[in-house]
Amino acid sequence: MTYDSDRIEALLEEGVRDKVYPGAVWAVGDSTGIGAQGTIGVLDPDEPDVPMRTDSVFDAASLTKILAVWSSIGALWEDGTLDLDQPLGTIWPEVTGHPLGVVTTRQLLTHTAGVPLRAQLKNLYGTNAEDIRSGVLHERLHRPPGQAVEYTDRAALILGYLAEHLSSQPLDQLATTRTWHPLGMNSTRFGPLPAEIAARCAPTELDQDTDTHLKGIAHDFSARLLGGVCGIAGAFTVLDDLIAFLRYMLDTATAPERAGFGPTWTAESLTIQTGALRPARGLFWHPAPGSDPADDIWVHYGFTGTGMWISPRRGRWAVLLTNKLYYTRERQPLTDVRNVFRELAFI
Repeated sequence: MTYDSDRIEALLEEGVRDKVYPGAVWAVGDSTGIGAQGTIGVLDPDEPDVPMRTDSVFDAASLTKILAVWSSIGALWEDGTLDLDQPLGTIWPEVTGHPLGVVTTRQLLTHTAGVPLRAQLKNLYGTNAEDIRSGVLHERLHRPPGQAVEYTDRAALILGYLAEHLSSQPLDQLATTRTWHPLGMNSTRFGPLPAEIAARCAPTELDQDTDTHLKGIAHDFSARLLGGVCGIAGAFTVLDDLIAFLRYMLDTATAPERAGFGPTWTAESLTIQTGALRPARGLFWHPAPGSDPADDIWVHYGFTGTGMWISPRRGRWAVLLTNKLYYTRERQPLTDVRNVFRELAFI
């Protein structure tokens, strides 16, 4: 396969010049390996002599939902521990008799569960982790399940709690033992990061309390509130680890040993699961914006500026990691870059 790496480089260089992000790391390829890759810009504008590198560490943000939660739920589903269509109240005593008890795992994975859209955990439940858990698991639904597709971070938080309940392991341990270590993703971990790793981390947003950019500490406030580990966000990763993850999704033979989830889970997830409801969704993955679901290009983004795409039909994957949040929360400039990058990656 051929890739127009010159046009990709030019696109990403323009993003650096326009201060969409300080720097970027990217790669495109297939199940056999990397077709093209590169780095653009600097790791930290405060240290302009330090370039972005392929081993730079990124706050994965919502990619945590895929790397930790989706993969762990898939492992539990494939080994027969979890039925996606069984009401949670029948398998999870903590939600039995509560509104969440009628919701299914599939509805949470497709964002059709009707759980509240609000995500300001501290404002709603305080700062105690057990109070937050109780509040999230026992709150009333926003609407009846199955009526609408409404993205909410709560779905991943709830599924992370469910995975911990079913496996009797903390989410970070479950993801590490079932997915990350089997795939050789040895640089992927939940934060806060130790100082020697944080030094290679792309900084994100300015922390008003310290007047410094967050580096090695999760940008997502919910993750910080819960000690760094939760289903919403909190994981940090590098380019090579995401490549290993996506290659495995395309061809499980590329893994040194089989991860917890396999091709059946991938095939189930990268299929429209929401019927006539819009926007169309698979299981946590969704069709790439600007593409038709029939194009079979699936994507997941992170708020900090991360993103990864996969297309089983085309046999291709792509990764674009940026720290756009260093400059702004405005979404559109990076959205424009992502859409063109996807076109070039899957041309």
